[in-house]
Formats: sequence, C-alpha cells, structure tokens
Amino acid sequence: MTSVEETTEDPTGPGPGGYAEARLRLLGEESRSGPSRRSGLSALTDRWLTGLFATAAREAGVRGAALVAVGGYGRGELSPRSDLDLLLLHDGKARPQALGALADRLWYPVWDTGVALDHSVRTPGEARKVAADDLKAHLGLLDARLVAGDAGLLAGLRTSVLADWRNQAAKRLPQLHSLCRERAERAGELRFLLEPDLKEARGGIRDATALRAVAASWLADAPREGLAEARRRLLDARDALHLVTGRATDRLSLQEQPQVAARLGLLDADALLREVYEAARVVDYAGDVTWREVGRVLRARSARPRLRGLLGTRGAAAAAERAPLAEGVVESEGEAVLALAARPDRDPVLPLRFGAAAAQAGLPASLHAVRRLAAQARPLPVPWPAEAREQLVTLLGAGEPMVGVWEALEAEGLITRLLPDWERVRCRPQHNPVHTWTVDRHLIETAVRASALTRRVGRPDLLLMAALLHDIGKGWPGDHSVVGETIARDMAARVGFDAEDTAVLGTLVRHHLLLVDTATRRDLDDPATVTAVARAVGSTGTLEILHALTEADALATGPAAWSTWRGSLVADLVRRVAAVLSGAPPADPEPDLPTAEQERLALEALRTGEPVLTLHARQEEDEAVGVELVVAVPDQPGVLPAVSGVLALHRLTVRAADLRFLELPEHLGEVLVLRWRVAAEFGALPQAARLRTDLVRALDGSLDVPAKLAAREAAYPRRRGVVPPPPRVTVVPDVSPLATVLEVRAPDAVGLLHRIGRALERSGVRVRSAHVSTLGANAVDTVYVVDPDGKPLPPAAAAGVAAQIQSALE
Repeated sequence: MTSVEETTEDPTGPGPGGYAEARLRLLGEESRSGPSRRSGLSALTDRWLTGLFATAAREAGVRGAALVAVGGYGRGELSPRSDLDLLLLHDGKARPQALGALADRLWYPVWDTGVALDHSVRTPGEARKVAADDLKAHLGLLDARLVAGDAGLLAGLRTSVLADWRNQAAKRLPQLHSLCRERAERAGELRFLLEPDLKEARGGIRDATALRAVAASWLADAPREGLAEARRRLLDARDALHLVTGRATDRLSLQEQPQVAARLGLLDADALLREVYEAARVVDYAGDVTWREVGRVLRARSARPRLRGLLGTRGAAAAAERAPLAEGVVESEGEAVLALAARPDRDPVLPLRFGAAAAQAGLPASLHAVRRLAAQARPLPVPWPAEAREQLVTLLGAGEPMVGVWEALEAEGLITRLLPDWERVRCRPQHNPVHTWTVDRHLIETAVRASALTRRVGRPDLLLMAALLHDIGKGWPGDHSVVGETIARDMAARVGFDAEDTAVLGTLVRHHLLLVDTATRRDLDDPATVTAVARAVGSTGTLEILHALTEADALATGPAAWSTWRGSLVADLVRRVAAVLSGAPPADPEPDLPTAEQERLALEALRTGEPVLTLHARQEEDEAVGVELVVAVPDQPGVLPAVSGVLALHRLTVRAADLRFLELPEHLGEVLVLRWRVAAEFGALPQAARLRTDLVRALDGSLDVPAKLAAREAAYPRRRGVVPPPPRVTVVPDVSPLATVLEVRAPDAVGLLHRIGRALERSGVRVRSAHVSTLGANAVDTVYVVDPDGKPLPPAAAAGVAAQIQSALE
C-alpha cells in the first residue's frame, strides 16, 4: 500500500477532500499501528491545518496569530476518531471582523470532514485568565503545541501557563486529585470492569495524563517504570476500538471485545481484558504513589515553618525520627520503610515481615523500600521457615490495609516471586456479572473478609490461607475447584504447612462452594443431603473453617452473592452436618409443622377450596431481607406454574423459593405451602388481593398466563449483547433416596420458573420440593420430583423429564 508520505495527492488542497482521503489511507495502512499511526495522523493533520491557516490568514488579512493544538492533539496522540482541540491565538491587534473571518475559514473545513472540533479564539492574556479559572483548560494548555503561525505568541503563553501551574501547585494539585477521585466514582476502576471506559475509569488514559501534569508541577513525579508502556497499551486499545466501531467511543463493550482483540493481534477477549487490566494496574499504582508523595510534600511545606518556630532545628530533626514497626522495618513520614540497618540480601523473610508490619500498622508501603526489596532480597528456601509462614498469615489477617500493601508488593514482582502460581490469576477477568473483582483481587478481598471472621474458628491461619487460595484454579482449564485443590496443596507445602494442614487446605479449596450450593439447591430435610456434605468435609474443625470461608467468599464476590436469607440456609446446613460429624445419626425428616400463620392460611385454603396468601416484609435479626410471599393451595395440578406465572406477570422477581407439602394435624388434609422471597422489578409491590385474584384465575384456566408472558416478551426487543450460553438441565445422581433431583441452569428471565413448572406438569411428575437460587443474570433452580406413587423416577424416565424441560426452555 502507498504510504501517506509517498502519495502524490496534496492533502492540503483547497477543500477537505484531500485531507479526508489521505486520512482514510493512513488509517487503512496495516503497517501503521499504535504510536506510529497516532503520530502519523497528527503530522498529516498538522500539514493540512498549516495550509488552511496560511491561506485563511492571508485572505482575512490577519497577522500576529497562531493555530495551537492542545490536549491529546497537542501531545501528538490523535486516535482514529479523536476530536481536534484547537486554539486560535492572536495578539489582539486584528479587527474583530477579520479575526472572525479567519476563524470561519479554519473551523468550517474541519467540520466539513466530519471530524469533531473543540475550538476557541483568545489572546494570550485571555487564555491565561481562562486557565486560572478553569482547571481543565489549564491542563489542556500544558500540552499546547504550535501547528502554524506566530511561534512567539505560543512561547510566551506556554512560559506563563507553566509558571502559573508550578506557582499554584499547592492549590491546583489537590483540585486535580479531587477531579480524579470524582471521575473514578462515576466510571469505576478500569481493571475490575467487564466493559471498562478506557479513558474515564480509574487507572485509565485520563489518569495517565494527570500524572504528566503532576510531573510538570515539579512537586512530585510518578514512578516511571512501565508507565509509558501501560499508557501506550491503553491508547492502542482505544485506537482499535475506534477502528472496529467507527465511532469516537471509549467504552470497551463486550460485543466489540473479540474484534478489538483480533485487531491488536491478541488471542481472544480475555487476553485483551487482561492486557488492559495490567496496564490500568500500573497506572493506578503509579497514581497512588504519586498522590501520596504530593500529599507528603504539601504537608511538609505547610508544617515546616511552624516546626522551626516551635521546636528549632534540633526539634524538627527529632520530629522526623523513625518509629520501629518490626525487625528491619520502621515508620517514617507516614510510610513503612526499611530500617537503616536492614539487609534484604541477608534476610529472606524481610519482604513478608515488611508487608505484615506495614499492613498491621495501616501504613502504605514506601515505593523505594519495595523496590529495594525486589532488587536485593534473597529467595526463601522451600519449604518456607516458620517465620515466613507466620508473617504471610499476619499480612493476610490485617484486614483492609492489606490490600494496598499487597498491591505494592505485587507491582514490583515480589508476590509472584514468593508464590509463582499467583501469576496465573493476576488480572484475570471474571465474566460472571455477580463478581465485582478480577480473580486475584477477589482472593485478596476474600482474605479481608475472612480476617473479620477469624474469632469464629480454631485455626485462623488455615482460614486466611484458604481465602487466598480458594479460586487459585481459575487460571487453569477444567473445574477450578478440582484443579485448585492440587495447586493449593502444592502451595501450602511450599509455604511450610505440614501434611495434615495441607490436606485440610486441599479439602477447603475443593469444597469451597459446597455449603452455599447445597443450602440453596438441595432439600436439607433429606438425610442423604446432610450425609453427603459430612462425608465430603470430614471433620468438625474443617466444617467450622469452611463455614467462615463460605461467608467470606460470598461477601467478597458481590452484593448478589450473600444475604441474611442465604446465610440462614447455610447456618442451618452447618448445624445439621455438625451433628452428624459429632456422631449423631442423620435425622429423619421431621414433619413440617406449620407456623401459626401457615396453619391459618392452610385452614382457610381447605375451607374455601381456593388459594390464599400473605405478602409482607421479612425480618431476620432486625435486618430486612426482602419480601416474603406465602401461598397455601389445596393440592391440585398446576400450582407451581400458576403461582410462578402470576408472579412474573406482576413483575415480581423470585430471589428464592421453597415448596412443601404440609400435613395438617387431626388428618384435616394436605396443603401445598409455597414460600417465596420476591422483589419488585419496577415500582411498588402489587396488592395481595390482586395477586390472589389472578392466581385463582390462573388455576381455573380463565387467565392465560403463557399468552400474557409471551405478549410481554414480544413487546420488549432483545438487547444487543453477548449471547448467553444455552440452558442446561441435568439429573443429579446419588443426592436423595427419596426423590429424583433435577437441576436447571439458565439465564434468569421472565417466566423461567413458570416454563419449568409447565414442563413438569406435562411430564406427569409430582414436585416434592423446589429450590430457587438467582445470582445476577443466572438462575440455578433445583426440583425434587417423584412419580404419582411418590417414588423416585427410573433413570430413563428422569432423563426424559430433563429433556422435556430442556426443550421447553430452548
């Protein structure tokens, strides 16, 4: 392909066509990418605008003017769909009409190309005044660059603007820091978002640009190692996004990620996200260090005159003395630093002791200290000595302050040097929307949550280590729990745990999902359920740790993963399993004795022959856990699809459900009692009377629920996005001797439980109990079914029912 430099067509022709065609050719050149394309596009635009300016200034009769690029264009970093930030600078001597004519001859050709334009016309004095009043304008002028015209005008302005920036650093930098924090609150943290904004999110392009502004103040400078490369990766990703979408967008949407990855030569969307997250982590860490240094310098500037006046020179020196934290670690000026006598080359435990001491004291880790440790520390012997293992556990148990210290150690490569398997999970994305964090950060957050639960367990060290390792298998193919068990055992042995503790950690990692999955998807009144969990866990001590790990893991996952409702189900399961592990035989199913409310509803349902219900907020330990709907219906066909369908029609989202056949005393009869935890999709909850009326109609056939749900679904067009995997229905073997267990995994959707219920009705089976679990956009519904005689289904019949449900959902 012919390069732009070799083209014979003049890109500075009379109209925008020459520039537009040359621009398209440049963007289409396969040999150009990254910085080369951005600088080439900037140079091409410079040549075009230079020709425009010369012609326009001559025709308008204006002298003493300059065309200035600011912002990203000023830095020579034009992305394919970047707008042009231009300042028409003039000396104030031209007539307004002539100046207006010059501006029109510049701006209109740019608009004609379709390129977005941000423009202004000012004298140097006006530009300086605007910068004094507008922080963003001041930041843009820091990167001002001459495109055409009077170089002296810009030179004077740049000198003044830079001098103002440095003289006002004590005022401007806190304003800039506040601006960065506000932007991060709006856009989130780039390295944890599935659809990140490459420019606005924390750790993104704007933050990298802000660090340049801090450096220009001469007050502090960002850590240089890796920062330029991280910034280049983010800009390259944005370039590819612009080319893929044809739009000036900074949001890396899920549906565009595979194409962006392909354009960048990466394997897939996960590889793209991981590269973006790595870059954001570098920018984020550099920002933390830089802003901490800015704060330290500004505090020192404000305190120094007072200290000198109050204490004199010797007193000021005493105030700067170092406070010991641990062997080889001291506090100095609000940071954890190495003691003067520390010898990393002779003390292989020092990196862990340093991290533990910093986290326990709630102090940030000094950049200089961490880099010295990375450069000089000797490797630990394998297995680790007892002190190293204890220091790691101390670091993990420090709570929230541990996060910053861990990331400081990780930024300089110390974590992967200590724990090589960590590399596989570092910055690894998780596509399940329930997860808030990447895999590595989720493990750290789980340790933070676990640190608050250590008083509940006899072995807090095993709890904290299990928190760190429970998802370590996500860096490998296969079931991450199974793979993770092997890795966890290897890492535990490396860290120095004995064979017995290593086996416990392997069990905890292998079964870290066991309690919550069983409690929310299985019938706890079935003795086989409790026996299976007891067999997997093995001991009361392991069960105690697993209970705390389950809660910590869920709390660190995201708000949808844990609630008082789920916590109470898990606690009930733990109580039952603990009894079995203590030697008690599995309890036989107890008769489901009704509460006073359920008995009242059941008697009313038997008396009227119709469904009755109550709807009220549910409280547990003074905490609202949602709205509970209790429905009592005389046993009859079609109850499950009718109730679930009516709830869907009233826009009630089912968070959890439980279905029980309740035998009333004195042989009054059998009533089906359904307890639902629901939430209103929009607005307020419907009235209970309306729900009951529609339920009566659904059961007698006068309300066509399937047709109503189909009409609603048709009224809302499908949103564009990643197509979820298809539903999967499986028969779960060896779970219950009393019933056949079917598990449905599917995207959560309007009427999902209704469709499952209808398929079960058509199959002629009887639902013994149902358990609904919704996590974000995914649902896992488990139903215990029996044949008309109350017995489990033969394998062939069970497979047929599963296939029928699968067909109904597809």
